[in-house]
Amino acid sequence: MTTFTALTKLSSEAAAYALSEAMENMQPEPTGVGVFELEDGSGLWEVGGYFTESPDAIELDLLAAAFDASPFLVSELPEIDWVAKVRRDLAPVEAGRFFVYGSHDAHRLPEGRVGLLIEAAMAFGTGHHGTTLGCLRALDRLDEAGFQGRNVVDIGCGTAVLAMAAARIWPGLVHASDIDAIAVEVAAANVLANDLRGRVFCLEATGFDHPALQDAAPFDLVFANILMAPLIELAPDMARVTLGGGYAILSGLLVEQADKVLAAYEAEGFVLHAREDIGEWSTLTLQRRAD
Repeated sequence: MTTFTALTKLSSEAAAYALSEAMENMQPEPTGVGVFELEDGSGLWEVGGYFTESPDAIELDLLAAAFDASPFLVSELPEIDWVAKVRRDLAPVEAGRFFVYGSHDAHRLPEGRVGLLIEAAMAFGTGHHGTTLGCLRALDRLDEAGFQGRNVVDIGCGTAVLAMAAARIWPGLVHASDIDAIAVEVAAANVLANDLRGRVFCLEATGFDHPALQDAAPFDLVFANILMAPLIELAPDMARVTLGGGYAILSGLLVEQADKVLAAYEAEGFVLHAREDIGEWSTLTLQRRAD
């Protein structure tokens, strides 16, 4: 089946979501509409629609003008079995002791490694991205240094690969939350696929705004692999829910953004424990000062 995409950029989050809602009423109607904050530090938002018929160019021009967006870029995607392509392109990832793989590569799991099964169809947060890879390496280093997380939470969990990694090496319940309901469903499916039912609790939440997270706090380890702006906004809450002496592993940051995020967390009582830059992405491991 041929698929068409229509992409535009805006400077306002509110306008981006308003435009996405307006696009739902287009004719022909889209099969899906997404809103994403660009990770290049520009502050821009991207809105994308997916269509099985060529979208109406005049309607797109009117929508762009109405919401002060850039002109839509319309593309026709080739007819490709995307899951099969992802399976071919996504080789297993090794991050310290962790081995992230798809079911098609189950035979490649080395003996003695901690396996994390993430299907190709659920490929956001597989370990191939420098941010997820950095978080897994940071977790491995903490454990190697003798730290054991007893109360862990993964904020913005995506596939829940980080939450599952913690549950694989440490006992106890790990919380995994995401603002996106579909991500939570994917995370829950991955938990079941990895035989971690009852070990990783998946829930929909914005930051720490959920009764289950409030009841479980304080945490001795918090993962937050999101973006610079929400990380900075989350800093005061992060300090409130992180145990004195506990850790926060932060990523989703471009290298040039790391110092700004670090400054925000230092102001809330965190100190830099370690930093790793992988390509253009940075991962910070912070420790909260003891009370």
